[in-house]
Formats: sequence, structure tokens, C-alpha cells
Amino acid sequence: MATIEDIMAVLRGVIDPELGSSIVDLGMVPKVTIADDGFVMVKVALTTLGCPLQAQIRKDVIARVEQLPGVTKVKVEWSELTQDGRAEVMAIARKRIAENPPDNEILPSTKVIMIASGKGGVGKSSVTSNLAAAMASMGFTVGVLDADIWGYSIPRMLGIEGRLEGVTVGSSDEPQSTADPVNADGATAEPTPSSSERSRTKIAPNQRRIGAGRLKVVSMGFLVDQEESALMWRGLILNRAVQHFLEDVRWGDMDYLLIDMPPGTGDVQMGLAKMLPRAEMVIITTPALAAQKVAARAGSMGRKNYLRIAGVIENMTAFVAPDGSRHEIFGAGGGRNLADELNVPLLGQVPIDNAVAEGGDQGEPSVLGDGPAATELRRIAELMVTEITPPVDMGTCTVRLMEAPVEISLSS
Repeated sequence: MATIEDIMAVLRGVIDPELGSSIVDLGMVPKVTIADDGFVMVKVALTTLGCPLQAQIRKDVIARVEQLPGVTKVKVEWSELTQDGRAEVMAIARKRIAENPPDNEILPSTKVIMIASGKGGVGKSSVTSNLAAAMASMGFTVGVLDADIWGYSIPRMLGIEGRLEGVTVGSSDEPQSTADPVNADGATAEPTPSSSERSRTKIAPNQRRIGAGRLKVVSMGFLVDQEESALMWRGLILNRAVQHFLEDVRWGDMDYLLIDMPPGTGDVQMGLAKMLPRAEMVIITTPALAAQKVAARAGSMGRKNYLRIAGVIENMTAFVAPDGSRHEIFGAGGGRNLADELNVPLLGQVPIDNAVAEGGDQGEPSVLGDGPAATELRRIAELMVTEITPPVDMGTCTVRLMEAPVEISLSS
């Protein structure tokens, strides 16, 4: 059975998007109770009960707590802070920002989704690139972080080329030439700009417009001289490279950040879980039993780091021939079994479709066209933005709290 300490630990991943800090650190969780039958009640004190972020916070609290062992039901009880309580919360928030400036460039309002798998070869990068393109086609601004440093493939799949360039912080964001942050062929080189360079510049992600939306992409593929270049780095250097992608890239406003995770549960995965505690995970598997069992390890790693598992996507489900016959080449049932094992929804089953491979090779994601895989990927993306991981609606909450003096009344 989960303890109150376990519940408070996972609630540290629930961020108030307006204040940019954990509801636990802000002192907004005055009470947690656990009944013998596993019923958990979490009391959350808001700056105002009319805040439109209430639904977002409730969803995050329930999603994180209900995945703890022994929890049968979660209820969120609301209360409203007094004026003195609001002032105290604001003082805490301002102090935390002053003493602990953000250690990365990802805004609190950005929904972070790690696309993970237990092993390679399950189509994780294809799913990531197609979901990103589908979300952008709906009008969202979507960042894509290619965290698979060794096996980078996102630039080709999304049809984006060019070196990453720097922008001077505080300028009009006009690109300025900077020294290459890595030595593409140097096995021992760590991608660390000098301290003076880091204080003056940030890296601008490469971008592409899709419909009314936009993609912002960062990958090691934009830093090497040739796509075939091998990066022979050890785990700690890989983790440091990903850290730079979060700290030194000026991501700006985004609705979503999709992270194409490397396969497995190593240094990069653990580092990202620590750097982005509010992130959620989507696990990719194939129908095969072996892939399902390995993918379960990725889910276990996420939960041990108190990340929410948003769902499972089964890729390469079956091949449907032109005559309508269905061929389960890689077996059947892996996605459903994994979703049941993790007690999360099965978001979708993407059929084997040659258009996915062709689209990845040509830099035109298949989700933007027609076909059985495109239809299913669009449905999954729609499900994610409407139900599973909807974008944060900042709305008109109390007031712009961080811009308001602590002494003023904070009622809407």
C-alpha cells in the first residue's frame, strides 16, 4: 500500500502552470488521507476556486496518484486560500524563482510527453514524428527533442535540414553564427559550450510549418557533418548532451514537447526523468510477447521516477492486404496485455503500412496523407490532445500572479 510520503512524492510532479512550481512545494496540499480500502483523498488549496486550471490540476493529481500500488480510488477536495494564504504562496513562488532559476527552457505550460520503448526496432521514432506532425496539423506548436543521441533519425523523418544556430538572448532573435557545440567525429568530445558563450547565446531549434501549426526540432543530426557519423560517447556524456538540449535551446512557447527517447532504461532516461518530473510517458510496443515484456521495463522505470504513464501504443499491429485479408506478422495481443499490466489505456494499434516507411525516408510523415496507418495515427493524436494529455489552458485565472505585487488582492 502506498504511503502518504509516496503520494506527496508523486504530487511534486503536479505543477501549477501559472506559478511554475509544484503544488507541494507551494504548500497547496494541506491534507492527504488514505483509507484501509485504498481510497485516497487529496485536499488542494487554490488561489481561487474559479481558476480554469482547476480541471488541469485535478486531472494531474488523479492520474499520478491512482497509479500507486494499493490505490483504488482518488478524490480531490478543493479549498480556497485566504488572502494571507495567497500572499504566502506568492512569496514562496517568488523566492523559489529567485533562489532556483529554471534549469531548463521548457515552460510550465508546455505538456511534455516522453515516447519510450524497452527495446529498439518497434517504430518509436516513426510514431513520434507522425504524432508531432499530426498535432502540428491541428494548429499546435509542437517541439520534438530527439533524445536518441546515438540513433538520431527525427530530422530525416520530419524533412528538416540545416545546422542549429544561436540566437542572442534579449535580442530580436535574429540567428547569429556560433561555433559548433560538438565535434561530430570526436569520440571524447563533450558538447559543452564555453561558459561565456552560454551566458550570451541560446540555440534556436530548427522549424517547419505544417498547416496552421509549427514544429520545433532539436537533434544531434543537426550538429554532425554527415548523417552517417557515429557518436561514440559514454552514458554520462549522452546525458549531458540531452541536458544541453533542455538548458541551452530557446524553445519558447509550445503546446507540446514530444521526446523521442532512446530504447531501454539507462542514463539518458533517468536523467530526463529527473530534469522533467512533470513529464508523462507513452509506451510503444509491438504485438510480440517479447517486445511487450521488455516495454514493461520502460513503464516500470517511469513509475519508479514518479512519472505518469499516459498510455500504450501498439505499433506494427497487422498487415491488411489489398483484398482485405489481415495478417498478424508479429503476433497479437502485446499492446493490450501491456496496457492491462500497467493499468493504462491502449491508445491505439497502428497497422503495418509501407507508407510509414516511405514517408519517413522522404521526410513527409505518412499521417499527413491517406492510408490505414495515417488514419489510426491521426485518431491517436486527436485522442491525446482532447482526452489523454490535453494542452494547458492558461485562461484568465486569478490575475497574472507573477506580475502582481504580493500585497494586492488576488481574487478574480
